[in-house]
Amino acid sequence: MAKLRTVYVCSSCGAEHPKWSGQCSACGAWNSLVEDVVGAEAPVVAKSVAVNRLLNPSTEPLPITAVGTESAPAQSTGIGEFDRVLDGGLVPGSVTLLSGEPGIGKSTLLLQLVGAWPETSLYVSAEESAQQVRLRAERLGIQRDQVLLMSALSLTDIVAAIDKTAPSLVVVDSIQTIADHSIDSAPGSVVQVRECAFRLVQEAKARNIAVLIVGHVTKEGSIAGPRLLEHVVDTVISFEGDRLHPLRTVRAVKHRFGSTNELGLFEMTEHGLLGVPDASHMLLADRQAGVAGSVVVPSIDGQRPLLVEIQALTSKIATGLTPRRSAQGLDSSRLAMLLAVLERRANVSCANLEVYVSVVGGIRLSDPGSDLGVCLAIASAVADRPVKQDLAAIGEVGLGGEVRHVPHLERRIAEAERLGFRTIIVPTNSKIPASTKASTCALR
Repeated sequence: MAKLRTVYVCSSCGAEHPKWSGQCSACGAWNSLVEDVVGAEAPVVAKSVAVNRLLNPSTEPLPITAVGTESAPAQSTGIGEFDRVLDGGLVPGSVTLLSGEPGIGKSTLLLQLVGAWPETSLYVSAEESAQQVRLRAERLGIQRDQVLLMSALSLTDIVAAIDKTAPSLVVVDSIQTIADHSIDSAPGSVVQVRECAFRLVQEAKARNIAVLIVGHVTKEGSIAGPRLLEHVVDTVISFEGDRLHPLRTVRAVKHRFGSTNELGLFEMTEHGLLGVPDASHMLLADRQAGVAGSVVVPSIDGQRPLLVEIQALTSKIATGLTPRRSAQGLDSSRLAMLLAVLERRANVSCANLEVYVSVVGGIRLSDPGSDLGVCLAIASAVADRPVKQDLAAIGEVGLGGEVRHVPHLERRIAEAERLGFRTIIVPTNSKIPASTKASTCALR
């Protein structure tokens, strides 16, 4: 049996160190070294004949102009919102990493995906028993003999099942719980995650099948395991949402076969995840009229326009106490900057007020075009005067108090008009589309 030794592996670059230190000497990352136990020799991944052909290609270097541009077309997953993010669907031979917090609905989404897949698919559950997955499939109404299910923790067993069943889609849930027994390391360790992911990538390329891998996330929200995991796959999908809200968002952080500027939206129901084609209507469904501190913002997430309600609430505090600044769905540092601009440039003082700002519906805004809406909501809350019910605000706020241009203005205005907003505040000198019927007010 191979002699075991303790090493410290960098979770960012995978470099091994004989002892722990605060900084990785290879990539410079801080506090990224984790303890691991490996064999005396470097792990050797067992390779099938197909993988050996992949690792020893017979192609010769060619001029770039002589390389063909044809590629395998993406195959639809049968789930419209997922296809939107993947720019049409899954490409044969591709490896996709799906990450998200525990309990957010990753397994539900993937089970619905294999249920809608038109060809044979293999669902490998390494965290739940086959019976548990079967019960969930019954609740989701998935009853197809083309969906093959197995519960396995061994990478060797998974590869053998792929050999036997020849599926066109393989789902592995999750990469942190499977292990290659030829490697003297525990499942979930940096070495195991790295080697198992690399082997799955090899199998996908050699067999020309699509592989979906589930990855856990850390408490900071990043994908657990070595950063090499994100580099070796073709696509990284982030599945996000608040477990207290039904809305779920799907984004492509990395996509080698298309754009990463698309957003998929789902609603979690008792029958599984349902696509939300009209998210703006859903997000504004419970909005109340005549409430101070409520402003609607036409935002852009990727290429998708969304109407989002921003709510602000202020409350007086006793003299001498430090006022709280709470931001939900909004960057707290951005809120602090906007409060400073309001006090310095617009004479709206919140020095003795607690300020609470929330983006309704579980959406997280990173669009600077929502700055003006946040400022109007705070000013409305301070004055205790509601804004017009059919008013929407668009614009980025600078440190000088100016309202700056934002991209995709035409699409923002069109989405606001579609939902019945007749007054839209935009930055000055904005190019208003000729088809706009709503009245626009330009702000400097």
